[in-house]
Amino acid sequence: MYPYQYDPRFQNLFPPGGGQGFPSFPPVGGGQGFPSFPPGGGGQGFPPPPPGGGGQGFPPSPPGGGGQGFPPQGGAQPPSSPPPAFTPAPKLGSGGPSLYAVDPGAISGCLYRYTYIWPRNGRPYWFYPTFVGRRSVAGYRWTGSFWVYAGVDVNQIREFQCV
Repeated sequence: MYPYQYDPRFQNLFPPGGGQGFPSFPPVGGGQGFPSFPPGGGGQGFPPPPPGGGGQGFPPSPPGGGGQGFPPQGGAQPPSSPPPAFTPAPKLGSGGPSLYAVDPGAISGCLYRYTYIWPRNGRPYWFYPTFVGRRSVAGYRWTGSFWVYAGVDVNQIREFQCV
């Protein structure tokens, strides 16, 4: 273990009893502000995480995933097979920009169905929506090899078609 030296420049980063949004860590022994955990901990001086995730001021992990601003997947699984082998033709025809945003109510009819998305910017892709919010759609996007959980703002969708 490396020897540590007290540096007064950092004395107020973690004041005793917490404060300023910092968690209050319980004293567990050790020297010069560094805790010493009992043997059998989490390794390298860290305690094992509590069952169910979380710990030391952090909430437990949500069941079923989620995070990054997306709702939890709620048990929705990706499709067990790849999307259809064909590529649907866009209905706009002109290929020019659309002046209107996609309505979340319209795309909700594509929940749990293979859906082809033409974004305003970028390449079109297959999508399998499992959640439709007020301004976003979340589900599984086909990478060409496998499904990954992703989300998209409905304002970024130029056109979509479910099959």
